[in-house]
Amino acid sequence: MNTIRSVCVYCGSSPGRGGVYTEAGHTLGRAMAEAGMRLVYGGGTKGIMGAVAEGALSAGGGVTGIIPRFLINKERTADELERLDELITTEDMHERKHLMFERSDAFVALPGGIGTLEEIVEIMTWAQLGRHRKPIVFANIDGFWNPMITLLDHMREEGFVHTGHLVQPLIIDAVEDIVPGLIAAGRPIADEAEGDEAVIERL
Repeated sequence: MNTIRSVCVYCGSSPGRGGVYTEAGHTLGRAMAEAGMRLVYGGGTKGIMGAVAEGALSAGGGVTGIIPRFLINKERTADELERLDELITTEDMHERKHLMFERSDAFVALPGGIGTLEEIVEIMTWAQLGRHRKPIVFANIDGFWNPMITLLDHMREEGFVHTGHLVQPLIIDAVEDIVPGLIAAGRPIADEAEGDEAVIERL
């Protein structure tokens, strides 16, 4: 049985260079909806954020947008946000991130900027501290996350990741493999990790 019912997707509110990232976002949103997974995301309607939401909505999927009040007018998304079947407005970024965590069974980082990086790193930090065992995926579209993967390997080699068995993000290069990867990762896991050998698994 699939234990992943809702997935938090972190991604840029800009499209990035070319259309490959927004296309990947749209494909992921649609695939999640078709698999019966609810999208939990930052509520934006532009860039990759908007593409993921549009992909999910176009396939009849459920979408929960969680956005701080000060960003609604800044991003000029108020009217478009009415399309979401659930919209949660928070007072600040901290409340937003906490709710995104609570509402999600897994986390996917599509390409994005500093905010995307901060969000996924915080989720990995909480995993390292033993606060959750929810699957974490780096959607490595066109090798976007390769520098991050190299940095994580370097941290481990230099002795700064002491609980690697708790921080094992999946690195998935092809967007069509993300949902199957989440389904596989969502199967019940052993209560005790089998060692501290791997920090990263690539699919």
